[in-house]
Order: sequence, then structure tokens, then C-alpha cells
Amino acid sequence: MLPIVVVFGSSRPREGTATYREARELGGLLAKAGYIVSTGAYRGVMEAVSRGASESGGHVIGISCDQIETMVPGLEVNKWVTEEIRYNDLRGRLHHLVVESQAAIAMPGGIGTLLEIAYTWGLLQCEEIPSKELIVVGKPWSDIVNVLMEQRGDYVDDAHRMLLKTVDTASDAVKRLEKS
Repeated sequence: MLPIVVVFGSSRPREGTATYREARELGGLLAKAGYIVSTGAYRGVMEAVSRGASESGGHVIGISCDQIETMVPGLEVNKWVTEEIRYNDLRGRLHHLVVESQAAIAMPGGIGTLLEIAYTWGLLQCEEIPSKELIVVGKPWSDIVNVLMEQRGDYVDDAHRMLLKTVDTASDAVKRLEKS
């Protein structure tokens, strides 16, 4: 079985934006490198990554959720998802995204993406899940992570700092995965 890489990111970027283009590129690079791509199944970064992977011949697993579709009427799983796995609630969806992958990449996003990063990092820290790459892409995530990292011995042990990697671009994230 090919390794699964989950990609987190905002639902807001639309086609034509820089974030959408980079997420689409990421999906293509992951598929070409032999990874299965997993996303939250919907629009924005999730759609762009799914689209890039699909266009490059990759397999895309979309983790959908009844609760989200109830909150956002008319929301549908994007058309580039190859395989859909559905949950009733957000907790089940989040847990699946984090646990059922061999690596995680976070593209730009907001509170939901921050939750996905923190949940993954927390489970890695307490060894609740097997060790995996957790890579955040771009300056906003780098800035947020650096605030935590500056508190070294006080709150974040060196060993736990090493569980999360920051990179500048989607291409850098794939290069980082290929090295591990």
C-alpha cells in the first residue's frame, strides 16, 4: 500500500489565487512522488490538492462529514476525490485525517487548520500515534511555530520541537518528505 499524506488547509482559497495554485501543485507533486493524498474533501486547499493529485494520476481520499454539510448548506465533496470516507461529526473526521496517514502537510489556513496541526503535534508528542512527518508550509505558520519554539525549555522540549518542520513552499514540503 502506498503511503498516505494528509494535507490540511483553508476552505477559502479559490481557483486563480496563489494559495490555490500552490496547493494544486502540491497535490500533483505528491501523486507523482507515489503518495496517496488525503484531504478534508471539500473546497479551497482541499479541492486544489485533490485536483492536482487527480490530474497527475493519483488516488485521493476525501474525509467528509455530515456535521459540516449541515453547517454549510450546499457544500459538496469536490469532484476530484476518488474515495470518500464519511463521518457523522467533526471529531471523527479530524481523528481519521490525523491517525490514518503516514505524513501531514499544512498549507495556509485558519483556526481549523491550526487545530489540525496542534492535534497532530500533540498526538506525536505523547506518542499516541506512530512517528510521522508534520510539515507546515509558509511564513504565517512559521511565525506561529517560532513563537512557541522561542520558549524552548519553558514549554516545548527540544525533542518535541523536532516533531514539526517548517518549509517555505509546497515543493520544499515534498522534498522534505522524500528525504525522510
